[in-house]
Amino acid sequence: MRKTLFAAAACATVLWTGCSKSESVTVTIANPLAIERTGEMVEIPVNDIYTQLNLSDTAQFVIYDEKAQEVPYQLTYDEKVIFPVSIASKASVNYTVQQGTPSMVNAVVYGRCYPERLDDIAWENDRAAYRAYGPALQKSGEKAYGYDVFTKSVEELVVEDRYAMELDSASRAEIKALREAGKKEEADSLSRAISYHIDHGNGMDCYAVGPTLGGGTAALMPDSAIVYPYCYKDYEILDNGPLRFTVKLVFNPLVVKNDSNVVETRIIQLDKGSQLNKTTVSYEYLTQATPVAAGLVLHAANPEGYAYDAAKGYISYADPTTNAEAGNGIVYVGAVFPASVQTTTQLFEKPVGDALGHVLGISTYEPGNDFVYYWGSGWSKYGFEKAEDWTNYLKDYAEKVRNPLVVTVQK
Repeated sequence: MRKTLFAAAACATVLWTGCSKSESVTVTIANPLAIERTGEMVEIPVNDIYTQLNLSDTAQFVIYDEKAQEVPYQLTYDEKVIFPVSIASKASVNYTVQQGTPSMVNAVVYGRCYPERLDDIAWENDRAAYRAYGPALQKSGEKAYGYDVFTKSVEELVVEDRYAMELDSASRAEIKALREAGKKEEADSLSRAISYHIDHGNGMDCYAVGPTLGGGTAALMPDSAIVYPYCYKDYEILDNGPLRFTVKLVFNPLVVKNDSNVVETRIIQLDKGSQLNKTTVSYEYLTQATPVAAGLVLHAANPEGYAYDAAKGYISYADPTTNAEAGNGIVYVGAVFPASVQTTTQLFEKPVGDALGHVLGISTYEPGNDFVYYWGSGWSKYGFEKAEDWTNYLKDYAEKVRNPLVVTVQK
C-alpha cells in the first residue's frame, strides 16, 4: 500500500552516493542550522529508493529511525517519498529504508471540495485549516478574493464535521420554522449550536476575508495596483493525506496591462505539523516581468498589528477576528519567502468595510517561472499566546526554508 507523507517547510537538497543495489539503504539527514528542527519533512525521489533496493515500483518498503522505530511516510503525486525527521542543531541523523510492509497511518491532513457550500475547497492538518472560494460563490456575486482561515485547537480532523453541522438541512428547516412561529430565542439557540462561527471546543471560523487578499493570497501588481484573482475555475486534488494535502487551482483569465488572457495556476501544499502552506504560483500568457505580491489584509480593529522583515523573509499580522469581544482570541496570519522580497504596507484610498489595506511581500514574476512562497496562520488559543510567538515561528520557518536539510542516500 502506497502512502503519502508530509514534507517539511523546506525542500531538502538530495545527494546520492553509491550505485550498487542492497537490501537496505541509509538516509543521512544533516541540519546546517544552529537551531533544532522537529518534525520537519524531507523529500526523496521514490524511484531512487526502488532502484537502490532493486524493487519494482509497486513494491512496499519501511523506514526506520536510529531507535529502530518505524517512521510513517507518504508517496506524493510528483513521485517523492516524504517523511518527518527531527534533528538537533548542527547535527545529523540516519534513517534506514528496507523492503517490507509499512504500518497503517491515521490521516492528519485532509481536504475536499464542498459543492454544498458554494464550491469551497477546504483543507486542514493537525494545526490549522483553510479554504479557497469557488465558482459557485463567484456566480453569486459575493466578492471574496483571498484565502480564509479556520482556527483549530485540536489535532483531530474537524472541518468535515463543521460543514456537516453548519449545513444540516433538518436543523436549518427547524430554525426557519421556529422563527416563523415567533420563537426567536429558540431559533437563535439552535442557530448558535450548529454554527461554525462559534467555537464548540475545537476552533471556529472567525476570520474576515471580503474583497481582499485575505490570509496570504498572491496577486500580480502592475503599476503598484493589485489585480485581484477571483474564485478558482477548476481544481484537482493531487495528494490527500495521510501527511500531505496538495491541490491545484486554475483561475479564469485576467487582464494584466497589455495581456488580456493571463491564466493563473496555484499548487497549494499543506503538511502535517506545519502552520504554513507551500504555494507555487505561475501565470500563463503573461509576456512581461511583473511585480507579484503575497498579502495579508489589515483590519481597523488592529491597524498597527503588522510586522515585516525583508531580510529575514516574512510578513505578519495579528488579526483581532470578526467578534473579538466574544473572546475569540487573535488569529495570527503570515507569509514566508524563500527568495528576497520587498516588504511594505499598502492602504486603500478609503476603507473597504473594516479592511484598511494589506501588508505585502513583493517580488518580480518572470514569465515562464514560478513564484514560490509559504502562507498560513496560528491562533492565540492553540500554541501562539502572543504576537512575538508567531513572528518567531515565521522567522525560524524562513531560516529553515532558506537553509534546507541536506539528505544523503547510500547503500
